[in-house]
Amino acid sequence: MKSDNNYTFAIIVSVVLHLLLVAALIFGSDFSLDHKAKPNTIQAVVIDPNTIAKQASQIRQERERAERAEQERLKRLKQQAAQLEKNRKAEEDRIRKLKEQQVKEKKAAREAEEERKKAVAEAKKQKERAVAEEVERKRKADAAAKAEVAKQAKIKADKEKAAKEAAKKAQLEKERAAKAEADRKAKEKAAKVEAERVAKDKAAAAEKVRKEKERVEKAEAERKQKEAALNDIFAGLEDETVQNSSAKQQHIDDEVNRHAAIYTQMIQQNLLVDETYVGKSCRVKIKLASSGLLLSVTTLGGDAQVCRAAKTAVTKVNVFPMPKDLDVVAKLTNINLTVQPE
Repeated sequence: MKSDNNYTFAIIVSVVLHLLLVAALIFGSDFSLDHKAKPNTIQAVVIDPNTIAKQASQIRQERERAERAEQERLKRLKQQAAQLEKNRKAEEDRIRKLKEQQVKEKKAAREAEEERKKAVAEAKKQKERAVAEEVERKRKADAAAKAEVAKQAKIKADKEKAAKEAAKKAQLEKERAAKAEADRKAKEKAAKVEAERVAKDKAAAAEKVRKEKERVEKAEAERKQKEAALNDIFAGLEDETVQNSSAKQQHIDDEVNRHAAIYTQMIQQNLLVDETYVGKSCRVKIKLASSGLLLSVTTLGGDAQVCRAAKTAVTKVNVFPMPKDLDVVAKLTNINLTVQPE
């Protein structure tokens, strides 16, 4: 805006100077003509020749002075015109340079504005990019946090589920063990009652023998007559002893079968069953310590896949319950079982 004002002022100054120059030339020419015309005015009068000569001399002098003054004035006007022309050219040159400077400044300003706009646009892009990156970072962070929460929740749920299943399994195992223990105690109680009965029978028989012996001693005289009867009595006692021995063996066999059923059930619980195993079986031989600790397991025959699964299940059980009866324990330390997936 300031440059435009300077340019307008320069033009106005230049125009004024040209007008002054033209006016000076016009007025100068008029003065010269008027001044030169005056000496030509002659009045017809009678005067003294000396006076005329003197006046003519004065007129010449005045004319010469006027001519010299006119020449000086013209010279000054020419100098002024030259100076004005010089000033005009200088002013035009200054105006031209000013215009060029204005053009350069406008170009520079335009370029600067373009650079500024580019910088603003780039800054805006960077800001938008930064905002987008921050949004993406927050999104990823939120997603990671949600994933972690879900993961922890799943881990917690899995642990709770596993704990519940373990507790349920432990409860079932406890119930099975309690039932097995109750069965064992019931059978032990039955065996004890049977043993007490057998013992009582043996005691009664012994008492009977003792009384019989007393009777025989008292009736020695009659021994020979009653020998046949005594032989019959002793024969009956021997039959009863045999019967008691058979009951003991039956008790041992029952306990072995009961524990074999318990062992089979424990193995079945740890058996990884596949649909293809149904209808197949495997015969295994288990060696146990007197404490019930597993010493070895071998397969005697059956489906290969079922046998592999059965051996794994036996190994998982590891320790099997043992009764207190040593005769039963002796039978259980080396036992054969049949595993059949259901």
